[in-house]
Amino acid sequence: MSSQSSSQGEVYAPADAAEKFGLHAGVLSPLETLAQSVSAIAPSTTPSLTIPLVFALAGSGTWFIYLLATAAMLLVGFCVSRFARLSASPGSLYTYTASTLPPVFGAICAWGLLLAYLATGGSVAGGALYYARLLAQQFLHWSPPAVPVLALVCAVAGLIAWRDIKLSTETMLWIEAVSVSLIAVVLVVLPVRIGFRLDSEQFRLGAISSSGFGPALVLAIFSFVGFESATTLGGEARNPLRTIPRAVLQCALFTGIFFILCSYSEVLGFRGQSGQLSSSASPLHLLAERAGVAPLGIAIDFGAAISMFACVLACTTAAARVLMRMARGGLLPSGLERTNARHGTPGAAIALSAALIFLGTCALHLRGVSGSAIYDLCGSLSVFGFLTAYALVAAALPFARRALGQHSHAVTGVSILAVMTTLLIAVVDLRSAADPVHARIPLIYLAYIALGVAWYALRRKSDPPHAA
Repeated sequence: MSSQSSSQGEVYAPADAAEKFGLHAGVLSPLETLAQSVSAIAPSTTPSLTIPLVFALAGSGTWFIYLLATAAMLLVGFCVSRFARLSASPGSLYTYTASTLPPVFGAICAWGLLLAYLATGGSVAGGALYYARLLAQQFLHWSPPAVPVLALVCAVAGLIAWRDIKLSTETMLWIEAVSVSLIAVVLVVLPVRIGFRLDSEQFRLGAISSSGFGPALVLAIFSFVGFESATTLGGEARNPLRTIPRAVLQCALFTGIFFILCSYSEVLGFRGQSGQLSSSASPLHLLAERAGVAPLGIAIDFGAAISMFACVLACTTAAARVLMRMARGGLLPSGLERTNARHGTPGAAIALSAALIFLGTCALHLRGVSGSAIYDLCGSLSVFGFLTAYALVAAALPFARRALGQHSHAVTGVSILAVMTTLLIAVVDLRSAADPVHARIPLIYLAYIALGVAWYALRRKSDPPHAA
């Protein structure tokens, strides 16, 4: 018994992470911890932007694609939650991997996860720009300039993330709660208006084309990425070894059910309409009009724009804590590790995260990329980073449990299945590029990871990294 406890102490340090990192310990309730993961997903944006894209590829089988995506994320979530029972650290998946696998895999996970959060932040910043222009054009007949909009979104997100982690999570919680509630009202009222009936065509899964299946699944996976980001709050969550594992699994399950219901209802709602779901600029707005609650459609559009902002905030918060943990591990300058004594937040890391999101989206805008295209391209890039981190954590779990004397064939089986699933999704993503721009995204990601590994090798040679 004492030997096992000693081993666990050597491999993991789940003791007071806040004391080590200068974060405010135990300030976040279970609901506020869950809000971080929910906001990183930004569930209210999927019905507006992602489901129409999936429908263009999978047609009436859209709900089934989301069912498969939910199952895949629950597999990954199981592995992440098992690790989260062992260690509470701001480094999240990076810490889990680096504590178990050879150091180079920890570095790969860190760089992949950092890019994933930053690219997701850039994606939803592009989405916020899209909705800001859509709403301004609708009500003011004017399109605001992109750079000031992006600057405002990133600056306010960075300020809130720096000011107070509790304020940050509470802001994200209320934004998402209101947005999701408005969508739920429309989806409940819609069948009352058009009549209750089972849409049998959506259960004819043979209608999904083989060429559209893979790309549709990848897009559906993008709806979930970030569901694990509650793990970045290991130093700030109350009872983190219990709260965070629950938050990860609850987020994957509840948002998965929400996406399945939304996709089924949206396809049903557009049945027999002159416009197509795949070509609608604001599908929920149109469905609200059909349900006889048009004002809710306008509110949902506003909610989607604000939800995009909440996701930028969540990604800034998560990326900053990954930067902080990378600095502690010697991968980045130590200045990124420092926290503000009053606010208990990593100011330099937050500023860098917000600045990188802003600069990335501005660079794309200056190249003529629209807000909706930024959402698409940055989202496609982020998927590779998340899949890398998910696969490495799933692969590391059996080794971590064996080191602690907790080997389980069932857990090992789930871990292997999770690794195979993430690799399969990555392969499908590689094969699904339909144009030269998307085809270059995997090459960009591989070049980025290669640079990250080279940087790790140089840092290790000149100044051996601290213990992960």
